[in-house]
Amino acid sequence: MKLTKRVSDIAESVTLAITSKAKKMVKEGIDVVSFAAGEPDFDTPMHIKEAGIEAIKSGFTKYTPSSGTLELREAIAGKFKKDNALDYSPAQIVVSNGAKHSLNNIFQALCEEGDEVLIPSPYWLSYPAMVNMSEAAPVFIGTSAGNNFKITEKDLAAKITKKTKCFVLNSPSNPAGSVYSADEMKAIAGLAVKHGFYVISDEIYEKLIYGGAKHVSIASLGREIYERTITVNGLSKSYSMTGWRIGYAAGPLEIMKAIANLQSHAASNPSSISQKAATAAIAGDQRCVAEMKREFEKRRDLMVSGISGMKNIACIKPEGAFYVLCDISKLKMSSVEAANKLLDEARVAVIPGMPFGDDSVIRLSFATGTAQIEKGMDRIKEWVSKNG
Repeated sequence: MKLTKRVSDIAESVTLAITSKAKKMVKEGIDVVSFAAGEPDFDTPMHIKEAGIEAIKSGFTKYTPSSGTLELREAIAGKFKKDNALDYSPAQIVVSNGAKHSLNNIFQALCEEGDEVLIPSPYWLSYPAMVNMSEAAPVFIGTSAGNNFKITEKDLAAKITKKTKCFVLNSPSNPAGSVYSADEMKAIAGLAVKHGFYVISDEIYEKLIYGGAKHVSIASLGREIYERTITVNGLSKSYSMTGWRIGYAAGPLEIMKAIANLQSHAASNPSSISQKAATAAIAGDQRCVAEMKREFEKRRDLMVSGISGMKNIACIKPEGAFYVLCDISKLKMSSVEAANKLLDEARVAVIPGMPFGDDSVIRLSFATGTAQIEKGMDRIKEWVSKNG
């Protein structure tokens, strides 16, 4: 059987292979500390779960409008206004089956063969795959720890061509936890307006920002960039709702209408039950978000402190999300080799940087308990001392 180029070009997930191996070891009774998780370890807050249960009990289990219920889109519009100083009408919002679905919809609606999509590296590993599936070409912009893994205006300008269709902005970012300032975003916005490309702003980690850093939505920086931005968000990270699969996007009406039409044929609508829970999350008490954020910040500090005491491995303190990127270049091995060795020899699961576009780093998630972080730091320190 000959498969299409669209799917043949999608690489097998190195991340999945390592996490599957770690899970198999745990089932065999081996004590593995996992820093691989890309999801909060907290349970979904009770008031959100109760809204989902009530949806089932009340019979809210049928089709909804393909773009999501008006109730939920109104709640999202209110959230944008309150949190991000953004005016989006419900007609400009499309609710999807997770933020990943929202992003894929956008690439499918905007990009085609001959287009280029600019992506800072290291990047969330699904961005290039989605771009390739849209038949556009991903173009990577390298970053470094010296600039907290953020691009500069000069970096971006050097990669812009007549083929540039979109720029992917992820702040706070996965895997680096980088947060762009308002001034840095103004520079990006200026180039987008000048050269006429779109900004796809992935803000899924917006509520998980620590210290003095502030979240800024690039679309809030003026009418011109507002008209060239599609803002993406969701409930998976901030509300610990990964399995509920609710994400959303907002942008210019013409683009969002096209995305709504696309989704209506591809997926009908997001889960009615999850939409009720999402409405309760966005419109309800936000103390649960603040509590999770405080705990994540403590864990971040604990992990960074542990790494700073090691030789031949280093990191910068992330300003957002729940990941720490560790520079392993002094270990003289690839990130995949390091990840496999850490799992086999130290019983610690980490994610190699190679699928994120940087083979000199590994990603550690602090979405796990403090006892596990302390145990894992001890194991990594001992392993590094033997392999440095």
